[in-house]
Amino acid sequence: MAPTMAKEIEESNVQPESQALHSAVQSFSVRAVSIPANEEIAKLAYSLWEARGGAGGSAEEDWLTAEAELRQLQA
Repeated sequence: MAPTMAKEIEESNVQPESQALHSAVQSFSVRAVSIPANEEIAKLAYSLWEARGGAGGSAEEDWLTAEAELRQLQA
């Protein structure tokens, strides 16, 4: 059986709902998101803490801020 004919037969056996899903998946494109390494985030978060003189804020806030800044730089 020719490859194109096999594909037609295969596609004809797919239910309408599955065909719609199959179409949606094929047309969906995923944008690659670069995630900074934990080491990079930790270094920048520590720098943020140092810049405040080690007072105020929280480690979690510093981490999230550092991660967001690094993602912007990588975009």
